[in-house]
Amino acid sequence: MLDLLKTFSWQELKHHPWRNAAAVVAVMLGVALAYSVHLINASALDEFSQAARSVGGQPDLELRGAQGRFDESLFARVARLPQVARASPVLEVGTYAITPGSKRSLQVVGIDALVVAYVAPDLMPLPTPPSDKQTVDRFALFAPGQVFLNPAAQLLAGPNLKLQSGLGLLPVTVAGTVRASGRALAVMDIGAAQELFGKQGQLSRIDLRLKPGVNRDDFARNLQSAPDWPTDLTLSVPGDAQSQINNLSRAYRVNLTVLAFIALFTGAFLVFSVLSLSVAKRAQQFALLGVLGLSGRKRLSLVLWESLFLGLLGSAAGIALGTTLAALALKLLGGDLGGGFFAGTAPRLQLNGWAALVYGAMGVAAALAGGWWPARTAQALPPAQTLKGLGGTLVNPHSHWLSLLLILVGTALTQAPAVWGIPVAAYLSVALLLVGGITALPWLIGLLLDRIAPLVTRQTLPLLAVARARHQRETAAVAVSGVVASLSLAVALTVMVASFRDSVSLWLDQVLPADLYVRSTPNLGASDTVYFSPAYVQAAAALNGVKQLQAQRVLPLLLKPTLPPVALIARELADPAKNLPLVGEALPVPVGQIGIYVSEAVVDLHGAVAGQTFAPLGKTFRTLARTGLADEASYFVAGVWRDYARQSGAIVIDRAVFERLTGDQRANDLALWLTDPADAPKQQQELRALAEQMGPGNGDLMEFGTPSQIRATSLRIFDRSFAVTYWLQAVAIAIGLFGVAASFSAQVLARRKEFGLLAHLGLTRRQILTVVALEGAAWTLLGALAGLGLGLVVSVVLVQVVNPQSFHWTMDLMLPWLKLLGLCLAVVAAGTLTAWLAARAAAGQDAVLAVKEDW
Repeated sequence: MLDLLKTFSWQELKHHPWRNAAAVVAVMLGVALAYSVHLINASALDEFSQAARSVGGQPDLELRGAQGRFDESLFARVARLPQVARASPVLEVGTYAITPGSKRSLQVVGIDALVVAYVAPDLMPLPTPPSDKQTVDRFALFAPGQVFLNPAAQLLAGPNLKLQSGLGLLPVTVAGTVRASGRALAVMDIGAAQELFGKQGQLSRIDLRLKPGVNRDDFARNLQSAPDWPTDLTLSVPGDAQSQINNLSRAYRVNLTVLAFIALFTGAFLVFSVLSLSVAKRAQQFALLGVLGLSGRKRLSLVLWESLFLGLLGSAAGIALGTTLAALALKLLGGDLGGGFFAGTAPRLQLNGWAALVYGAMGVAAALAGGWWPARTAQALPPAQTLKGLGGTLVNPHSHWLSLLLILVGTALTQAPAVWGIPVAAYLSVALLLVGGITALPWLIGLLLDRIAPLVTRQTLPLLAVARARHQRETAAVAVSGVVASLSLAVALTVMVASFRDSVSLWLDQVLPADLYVRSTPNLGASDTVYFSPAYVQAAAALNGVKQLQAQRVLPLLLKPTLPPVALIARELADPAKNLPLVGEALPVPVGQIGIYVSEAVVDLHGAVAGQTFAPLGKTFRTLARTGLADEASYFVAGVWRDYARQSGAIVIDRAVFERLTGDQRANDLALWLTDPADAPKQQQELRALAEQMGPGNGDLMEFGTPSQIRATSLRIFDRSFAVTYWLQAVAIAIGLFGVAASFSAQVLARRKEFGLLAHLGLTRRQILTVVALEGAAWTLLGALAGLGLGLVVSVVLVQVVNPQSFHWTMDLMLPWLKLLGLCLAVVAAGTLTAWLAARAAAGQDAVLAVKEDW
């Protein structure tokens, strides 16, 4: 076998390098895309986990408040427990570092310097001596207004910077550094942080080190079961922060990987087409080898070894290209691929040999799958007939019942739930639908051509084309299978992206009814620090030209330690059906209960049910005891709404009820209806001037946007995020058309005697080319119809099953018929042209010599 590979197979590769290179490139692209996505996300996750360990240290347990902060009086109670060796109090404040010409997100961490070194040593402040002194002031650790920056924060500012609080600026002095890695971080004394941001008596978390021999799970269970233990506090292991981002981003990462495998899937069809053409051209050589004693099984092995060689080359090149792409993406874009989970991180590339082997093996498997059918063709060649030029391309007919069974099983799998947040069954359903639809092509082609045949009985050339396609339906199915596979995937992606974009556009129309929007911060973690005061909201509402103003308060709410916080939104809800994009009707709220409206993510991730009370909110949402409703508050899910902005979930409550329960009258977002919408720029200047009255520089701390600006920005981000899908569609279609050309070339080579006979019967070269072009048109037309139908079925699965299970939001199915029609017409035109070009050379052979091959 090795000798045959070095002589027989190597000669084929050497004489047709570009054709084989196309198959290698197809495998390479699929492997490179999938492997680069894996490397980028794995590197980002590793960087995030290292930063989390650096900031959080290595405590046994973390005590956190569901609403972000809790009363520091709990610290003394926990620290005195006999099972606790050390307790480290921490105050976390999300804010912005303001420097001339920039505004950057910054996390301020207040710590107890006397304890933190034992629990989280990377947060221990390291003072630096002032420029005019030689010694370090050790008491700078406890001085007010002194911050210590990690490496990421040192890039944002010089020795002095200002931190935002509300619409005010707080000057601080950089007194040293900390070793903590990750995003920009400023560490300061916890008492100084409480005083600086007005958080006296508040903590964000307590890190606990337990004494040796204490069982962590038993300790947490006993502590939380105490009758007087606050219900709005959670005890979790330090790894839960990493688990949150890992769980939330898993579906996004898997979907990117599956999207990358589309190129690998179509690459298998290109390998199939290339090897089919190669086997057809070498049919007589394979037959001669058979006469000389090479068995059918060895001929099959020979072609599989050739496909293995193509797969190994493509996989090796794909791993190298994927590594290069990942390194380049991490350098230019950081760790974020568009999902927003790792925004702002700049991780180092983390290579993994096992992952490279896995993705390389997938490329090899795709090449072997593509080479299996041509290998079976080489195995089944009849040596004597093939040597006489009578072998043709052999394709064994099969029953269509297997195809129907695959389609039925694929349809049934669409009803299965997601596994660990990943729509595994839905992906398997898509694969079965594709395979079932492609294998049903012979039956479908025969069914359609039987209906077309009576229409062309009086037209010679169309009759010849249709008659041959009818009697060679298996061969026709092989030729157009690549087009069906690539077109169905292109149609499915086109419909999915169009549906998503249309749904987002309609959603923006409903959630942006005002004329002007003002935002204090887009960062949920900074919403309690960066806000609009009640006085500013009242003054803004009284400005000339402001017809109506609605304020909105946004707070993070931790319902589960293993999931990111949901956004609690307090806004006016006079008419929920008008104010929110509800899924279904709004339900009447029972007397004595508080109506809330949850996003679809809260339903999927936290078990909220429309028409029922939502107990987790009652347990974790801390209300003011003086209202008298702290213990009796019961929250009724009055509706479910679509939210494309917050994948972790959002809960909307009426602002008046929120203020009555909490006494919190601050706001994070303002929506303004103007007397004249054209005066939006003027109103922006007046709002900035109003903020400047509260302090110099405050006018630059707000973000403004009109509905048209927000809409344009959102759709531009959407189009940029889905740009890769358009590229993959183009790659898939190109590979499918290349497969058609290769398949027609293989068929033409096997039909030289037929062309010679047609020439003897009086057909001119132009007429022969017309027959082949009509066959190409008929085959690709049927392939386009099959690809369109199969793609629409797959798109329904993507829109109605994969998307809700992956991202926890639904969307309406929208069919862009003009795009789909243009796509199908382009495929038919290109397929007809490639068939005509493939036939030119063979039709130009001397007719007499072609017929005389029957010796």
